Amino acid sequence: MHIRQHTLKRSYIFEGKGLHTGRISRMAINPAPEGAGIRFCRTDKGGVIIEALADYVTSTARSTTIEKDGVAVITIEHLMSALYGLGVDNAFIEINGDEVPILDGSAKPYIDAISADGLMEQEALREYYNLDEEIHVTDAERGSEIIFYPAPETSFDVTVDYNSKVLGVQTAHWDPAIDYACEVGTCRTFVFFHEIAFLFSKNLIKGGDVDNAIVIVEHPVVQDELDRMAALFNMPRLVRNPDGYLNNVVLRYPNECARHKLLDLMGDLALVGRRVKARVVATRPGHGINTKAARILRDKILNDNK
Repeated sequence: MHIRQHTLKRSYIFEGKGLHTGRISRMAINPAPEGAGIRFCRTDKGGVIIEALADYVTSTARSTTIEKDGVAVITIEHLMSALYGLGVDNAFIEINGDEVPILDGSAKPYIDAISADGLMEQEALREYYNLDEEIHVTDAERGSEIIFYPAPETSFDVTVDYNSKVLGVQTAHWDPAIDYACEVGTCRTFVFFHEIAFLFSKNLIKGGDVDNAIVIVEHPVVQDELDRMAALFNMPRLVRNPDGYLNNVVLRYPNECARHKLLDLMGDLALVGRRVKARVVATRPGHGINTKAARILRDKILNDNK
């Protein structure tokens, strides 16, 4: 079965603050010609173009950053996941700041906008890479592993286990028979309560708030601590629910956190630049190991093409 490449039918504008910088950016996601792939353009930096490829990943500190000629775009993974999950092969993304807006912490805003119009089919066929051997990628320090098994179609299986009594062991799965837009793309980012002060100390999550992140309170805390966090986020009074989550959220799925890790994994592996036919099994994935795996696959593809 041959599948043609797809792009957008029109441009879409998004504006909002970045999760880590807290700065406002305006972003346009535009159609692009066949074979163009996904490219970012920093309109505030003289139009520097950065291809969305693993070659240009420079940081994976709580998000994925690509950089070229000293110009970076931060936190691209949710947008990349949306484009991958919806089947967009070619898009030109103009942004007037350094970080993609976090919006609601998931890919849902992109999905809602693009799905309303559908995609434009192009003449060229979509390129796939048929994996011919198992590939194991590990991060012993974090207890993370990603294994790629040769398969006739792409699928993902994710397991997350942080020794958390709140989360427990969660799993998530995607294959082409599953509606990415509903089952994966709507799932929001999450953070543990005890990580928040550390992340602020590292100048991260400046744009975080309880509208765009699930906050997990692993252990009971005094209300004063919750009040201090509410002040950090400039939010009203927060309390810990009996299930261990802050009272700001209603989970979209019981395993929403695992599904979000799946969302991130799909977005990061889109940086291979070609869809890989493989069964992907990931344990405790994160941006570091995800993009490491993307580079390994990309190098393998380039070497095979020599």
